[in-house]
Amino acid sequence: MDNQLLNHLQLGKVLPQEDQAVILDTFEYRTYKEGETLFQSDHICRQLFFVCNGVLRILMQNENGTEVTHYFLSENRFCTILNSFLNQVVAAETIQAACDTEVMYIDRAALMDLYARYPALKAAIEQSIQKTLLEKINTRNAYLGYDSSERYQLFIERQPEIARRVQLGDIASYLGITRQSLSRIRRKQ
Repeated sequence: MDNQLLNHLQLGKVLPQEDQAVILDTFEYRTYKEGETLFQSDHICRQLFFVCNGVLRILMQNENGTEVTHYFLSENRFCTILNSFLNQVVAAETIQAACDTEVMYIDRAALMDLYARYPALKAAIEQSIQKTLLEKINTRNAYLGYDSSERYQLFIERQPEIARRVQLGDIASYLGITRQSLSRIRRKQ
């Protein structure tokens, strides 16, 4: 797990072994079962998660009280509720394990301390988060203008590893269709 984070950040090239060890010691490791919540809405998000194995989903409740999946994040991605984390405001979103998941995480205060000590860490994490945000935007925009059947087909093509690992209801929620509609679509294919 440890090397996975360092490899993702490519810090081996810029930081000595001792500094890498300090960074890793500051992150904590935890596993979550499918459906467990890592962060609950209506609070301030104070953790940054790194997905080592599994899939996380970011979700909200709509005005009808129905859960709506906004995005899935799989291995080698950072996950937080960015506005809440950066600006220390209450979040409307929840982070949940979409399947059994292993993460490394760090509290905001500890991360800010590391940023002060290791500017290369800050640059690497910010670059990774920006890359993930761009992927999220491009992925969500790819579904615009398509009917539900086409959105599902596109999802299977663009995110096959997630499609195999998460619940059908979560996929339906993500694609903006009912679970029953998704079941019909799948039967026709």
